[in-house]
Amino acid sequence: MITSPRTFNWPHAIACLLVASTAVLLCFGALVTTFDAAMAVPDWPGTYGHNMFLFPWSQWFHGPWDLFLEHGHRLLGAAVGIISLLLGAVVWRSNTSSTVRSLAMAAILLVVVQGLLGGARVLLDDKTVAKVHACTGPLFFAVAVAIATATRRSADGRVSEGVGGPPSTRSVASSAGAPLLVIASYLQLVAGAQLRHLDAAVDPVTFRWLVGIHVAGALVVTALAAVVAWANASTATPVRRWSWGIAALVVGQVLLGCGAWAVAWGVPTGLLPSGWQPSQAVVARSVSGAIVVTGHVVLGMMILGSTVVLWIVGGGLHTDAAARRDVGGARAEGAYA
Repeated sequence: MITSPRTFNWPHAIACLLVASTAVLLCFGALVTTFDAAMAVPDWPGTYGHNMFLFPWSQWFHGPWDLFLEHGHRLLGAAVGIISLLLGAVVWRSNTSSTVRSLAMAAILLVVVQGLLGGARVLLDDKTVAKVHACTGPLFFAVAVAIATATRRSADGRVSEGVGGPPSTRSVASSAGAPLLVIASYLQLVAGAQLRHLDAAVDPVTFRWLVGIHVAGALVVTALAAVVAWANASTATPVRRWSWGIAALVVGQVLLGCGAWAVAWGVPTGLLPSGWQPSQAVVARSVSGAIVVTGHVVLGMMILGSTVVLWIVGGGLHTDAAARRDVGGARAEGAYA
């Protein structure tokens, strides 16, 4: 049998670049919201009358912090859009599955919608648009992570497939828990976006409902993460590693959530002795406050991406690329037998 050398996995490499650049973009976006810098540049798609790509670097790097964040967010968004188009072209021309091709097209559609929403948020100065913009960003990130995971090859050159096993209580909990964890993690980010973009005139009843929903979502995600970690305690190493990693991230996220609450609204009365209660909330725009609040958002994105990886590695996304390789290999063996 004659074996052909493995070709460089361009779809996976570009998808990983897309994931990395999107992660940086989301960090910038979180900082834009933390420092209320969305309107630092009042025009769109230009920047103070300049072509966005030709805006003077000296004014960007040496200008106000708000301008640095907002203009950087726009440049990163444009870069992510270009990488998405490149990924779509490479995926369409390569021997990838129809599932991966559909994901690549979904990524292109989402990045276009996200860019338009970002522009509408500036032109309309509307926080409702900002909330939608904050919800589609994590969805795009999840799709990018799915493409990167689905195009990864194992040591023998095959696209990574799910791990099978006899049906049991643990296996059923694992197969059902992974997609539920993906959904719950995303919905928790959506709920958090509503709190991040609160209108100053929000009434107390609405605020309590939003907080209650977010806290309930945190409990659901924590419970699902614990169930999935338990269900995969004795499964294949990658699945077990991702499951326990997600559980650790969720614990850290809960702690950061408590810190974000204290940063934004102070420590609730009655939880600590009166001598320990701060007289006022830490200012969220301070360095320490920004780290806590923004870190809470970014860690939520990491949890969502990790749950997508776990779902796919555990067999939640089936592709036909490996099957086509097996058929091609069988034909080659027959030809040289």
